[in-house]
Amino acid sequence: MKNWVKAGTAAAFVLGTGAGMVLAQSSGSSSSGSSGSGASGSSSSAPTFFGWFGGAKGNDASPVDVDFQIEGGGDDLLKAIRATSLLVSAQDEGRVTGQDMLAAARGDYARILGVLYDEGYFSGIIDIALDGVEAASIAPLDAPKVVRKVVVHVDPGPQFHYSRADIGPVAPKTELPRNYRKGSIARTGEMKRAATAAVDGWRNVGYAKAAVAETDITADHATNLVDSHILMAPGPELRFGKLTIRGYKRLDPRRLRKMAGFPTGERFDPEELEDMRKRLRRSGVFSAITLTEADAANPDGTLDVDLLISEEKLRRLGAGFEYSNTEGLSLTGYWINRNLFRGGERLRFDASVEDIGGNDRMDYTLGVRIDRPATLNADTTAYVETDIGKLNEDDYDLKYATFGLGFTYIPDDHLTADIALQYRALRAVDESGVTNFRLFALPMSVIWDMRDDETDAKNGYYLQGGLVPFLGLQDETGSGAQVLAESRIYRSFGTDDRFTLAGRARLGTVLGPEIEETPRDYLFYSGGGGTVRGQPYESLGVEVIPGDDGPVKTGGMSVVNLTAEARIQIREKIGTAIFVDAGRVWTDSGFSGGTDWHAGAGAGIRYKTPIGPLRFDLAMPLGGGYDDDSGLQVYIGLGQAF
Repeated sequence: MKNWVKAGTAAAFVLGTGAGMVLAQSSGSSSSGSSGSGASGSSSSAPTFFGWFGGAKGNDASPVDVDFQIEGGGDDLLKAIRATSLLVSAQDEGRVTGQDMLAAARGDYARILGVLYDEGYFSGIIDIALDGVEAASIAPLDAPKVVRKVVVHVDPGPQFHYSRADIGPVAPKTELPRNYRKGSIARTGEMKRAATAAVDGWRNVGYAKAAVAETDITADHATNLVDSHILMAPGPELRFGKLTIRGYKRLDPRRLRKMAGFPTGERFDPEELEDMRKRLRRSGVFSAITLTEADAANPDGTLDVDLLISEEKLRRLGAGFEYSNTEGLSLTGYWINRNLFRGGERLRFDASVEDIGGNDRMDYTLGVRIDRPATLNADTTAYVETDIGKLNEDDYDLKYATFGLGFTYIPDDHLTADIALQYRALRAVDESGVTNFRLFALPMSVIWDMRDDETDAKNGYYLQGGLVPFLGLQDETGSGAQVLAESRIYRSFGTDDRFTLAGRARLGTVLGPEIEETPRDYLFYSGGGGTVRGQPYESLGVEVIPGDDGPVKTGGMSVVNLTAEARIQIREKIGTAIFVDAGRVWTDSGFSGGTDWHAGAGAGIRYKTPIGPLRFDLAMPLGGGYDDDSGLQVYIGLGQAF
């Protein structure tokens, strides 16, 4: 089979509505040859010189030798043709009977032609020979029993460029493909992307039914130029109409509408529909969410939308773990009811046991939380929570209980803000005696997350800021505020972003009270998996508060932690990491007073799983602090360290 047009012939192409491309050679006495699959004919005389790139056989154990010969075009064209070839797929999968090879070869004519068009080659000649016989000339019922040699010979011809690349009208701020312009290579993919961008541009400003009205795309084979003109039909500007909902079982439909936040009467915006989908997904109530726009607008200029949902199972149970040779094993578990009062309310119990088999006595925590989505508005979730726990550390024991009421605001995928009012009661026992803390706290936090992947980021950044003003309710408890900020950055390079550089900086301080008047869990330690690997958990603090046998070790009033990590993806599922961590703790607010530091370094292995990389790290102390000779530390967990 051949796909070719003689020099001097003009070929016209049609771009379908919705940016679907249909290519068809124009009629006329000047045209000759054939286009599309299924045409028969033998190869024209071979060129005197082949600038072809030999094709690999794909499957060394295959009895069929598949050879690709590309005249010019470069390695990229060969790779693109091989990637789309049914012959290669059949060979790799062991489907190598004569019938399989004939079916794959006949399908490859259209596939290869599509690759040529998408690379700007509109005068290509394609020959596929099965043991020397052109595949297009073999009837499907006359397939050979065995095929030993397949030769795919492609002469792409000259590459075409745009003499004109015009599309309009386009909406304001529409971003058309950069290479859809006069002088650039005329790729069919660019034309489709230009049409798609123009449709999206109109939809983004309220014209929901924008479409391609007409195309006039002509390839001139005498000059190797393509004249492309695409006419858009924006249609009327529309507003959101009615929302119909289907598929709910346990959920109250009134609450479902509030959770969705459908903007009835507002100007149409596809981002609003995407926000609805994300909002409902974040609730955790639904396993499937489908939003469908009506085929036609209403006479009053509104567009109705259909929401079809499928509810998740009512209950869920989960668990996790992390291990360190000094901190021991940490186990966490949770139980969730996703629809407590038929309004999307989520009841969650969390429990954890830490330091199992570690150097310290075990720690226990238990938390109960109820979330109610769409409380103040569709993007705000209200919650009530209570936490109790007992921490048994080297230097102190702490029992605590917290009761709080708060709100979480998530307007999009990147921004999360939280505020709560808490009552807290703590009892700390150390060498200085027993200290009771009673306080009201107003924790506030903002997270700006621009990472491409939460569990295994390759690029982007993450910013978090927290402020916790607190008011002491008795003489032993001071008043002030804890300030904490953290930033992370990720940059990847190399083939498929194999190499990733990651950095993290964390700093915090407590303003207002004296150190002995500050709740112990508002003070800052350093050391361990979350701060400085290679140093024992919370090994770096300060010794300021007097005790019976001298100063008592506690957390400091200020802290800085820095981490640098290089990650290398060795194979598809296996990677490695090299890291250096450092930390410094101060005795006073504002990073002043007495200070001490420590550092650690190490390496680890990462194994990709469907829920994030499994992490195994080994680290050694580099110096500083109280335990610079503490020896090798081992860390195991799920997800990257940060």
